[in-house]
Amino acid sequence: MNLKIYIYILVTVFVIIAFDSININVIFKKNKVFQARLFYFLLAFSMVYLITNLIYDFSTLIYFN
Repeated sequence: MNLKIYIYILVTVFVIIAFDSININVIFKKNKVFQARLFYFLLAFSMVYLITNLIYDFSTLIYFN
């Protein structure tokens, strides 16, 4: 299977663990639960994508050059 898929799975686990330590509700206004969850969801996807591509590009640069 593709290496990038494994990196996505591994990074997703680490991002979920890291985001569990953040109290993001203090940033948002009261009664804005949907917006807070949507922001949290999009931020998590963005972090997973960015970190995965960083690791994958770095590993291809190191091992295949």
